[in-house]
Parts: sequence; C-alpha cells; structure tokens
Amino acid sequence: MLVAIGAAYGTSKSGIGISGLGQFRPELVMKSLIPVVMSGIIAVYGLVVSVLIASGLAPDNDYSLYAGFIHLAAGLACGVTGLAAGYAIGIVGDSCVRAYLNESKVFVTMILILIFAEVLGLYGLIVALLLNVKASDEVSC
Repeated sequence: MLVAIGAAYGTSKSGIGISGLGQFRPELVMKSLIPVVMSGIIAVYGLVVSVLIASGLAPDNDYSLYAGFIHLAAGLACGVTGLAAGYAIGIVGDSCVRAYLNESKVFVTMILILIFAEVLGLYGLIVALLLNVKASDEVSC
C-alpha cells in the first residue's frame, strides 16, 4: 500500500508539471512522460513483493511468528522505499519538466536524477526478495 501511495504521488506531482508544460509546448509532452512511467514501475515493485509473499502462504502449512515478522519486514522494506522513491520522482519530475520548458539541456539531467530516485525503490525490492527467501526457508521447514 505504501508503494502505491508513493507511485500515486509521483504520478500526480509529475502530471501537474507535464500539464503545465503542455500549455506552452505541447510537442514536448510525450518526451516528458518519463517520470510518470517511472512512478508506475515503483508500483509494480510492490505488486511483485505482495504476490511472492502471498504465493508462499498456504492454509495447511505452519506459519511461525518469525516468518510473519520476516514477511512484514519485506513488505515494509519495499513499501517505505517505494514511498520515498515515488516522492522523489514526483518532486524531481515536476521541477525538471518545468525547467525543460525553458532549457532542453535539462532533459539528460532529469533522466539521471530520476534513475537514481528509481533505484531507491529497487533497493527495497531487492531487500524484500532476500527477506522473502529467508521466510520461505522458515515456512518450509
């Protein structure tokens, strides 16, 4: 859920900048949709983690408290980093898209900053995947 909030914030904040850009230079709108796409990718990270956690659960298996806390930690790792990444993508996307209106050289810088913001969510995904493997080992024992 936190990942979805971050993705929604990033999409909405970037969308505000894109709509402002579209009033003056409509030909730049398609090129400026990159922050919105990157925000959507953040939401996919949360979906992947939730499907992996849910697929590891079965009503006939024992589910220890340890495995529950590991799954909670995996969800929080992905969720909080996704929230931070969505927030960063939204702020950077809005500012850089507005700056792109006046100076086209900002585009490459915008892409680089957005990639670094996206990596925050990717780190959380990696940690969540590692934790999920640890919890799967515990549940299967």
